Amino acid sequence: MGSFFSRVGQSIYDTMIAGDSYVLILQGLGVTILIAICAILIGTVLGCIFALMKISDSKILRGIANAYTTILRGIPLATQLMIFYFVVFAPLHMPKLLVAIISYGLNSGAYCTEIFRAGIQGVDKGQTEAGRSLGLSKWQTLFKIVLPQAVKACLPTYTSEFIVLIKETSVASFIAVRDMTKAGDMIRNATYNAWIPLLTCAIIYLILTVGLTKLFGLLEKRMAKSDR
Repeated sequence: MGSFFSRVGQSIYDTMIAGDSYVLILQGLGVTILIAICAILIGTVLGCIFALMKISDSKILRGIANAYTTILRGIPLATQLMIFYFVVFAPLHMPKLLVAIISYGLNSGAYCTEIFRAGIQGVDKGQTEAGRSLGLSKWQTLFKIVLPQAVKACLPTYTSEFIVLIKETSVASFIAVRDMTKAGDMIRNATYNAWIPLLTCAIIYLILTVGLTKLFGLLEKRMAKSDR
């Protein structure tokens, strides 16, 4: 048993420590987090805009918003990423990382649109009627009464979208972005050892997702206590 752990330890050292391979993992982790944060910010802005378009009285605005969410949610993210890189942005010669951020942001925006729309429409209609009876306009009622309640209702699903984004950044390697998954693959190619770099990436993803789930859970509990 001792010799087994000794061999495992030596293999980990040779694969991850010798030659500073772990630095690639850390750099890839930074890229992964950067893509996820930038994408959720873009997705939040787009989600707010298209959610308001979806609940508007204009058939044109609703049609545009429906087309956006249907297309972006209906096509696999990996396919979208490659379309944006090899077709849409190819003439502009944009950096791979920027293309990935835009692609993930647009995709996240489609999901945030549905999250925000469901949250807004999930608020009891009596709240809107009460606001209008007080003399508030439609938009004043929306921003002062409906949205504050919708935000709390959306929070669990919205935070889940961010966690999903972190995991989905792994396909950024399809366009050679050096995220954490790509870093693990580079180490595998250089050392001919697959299980250590890939398992390392898997453990880091697991720590990130579980940690964020716990953190967001505490945030939700705190908001629930403030309501009481």
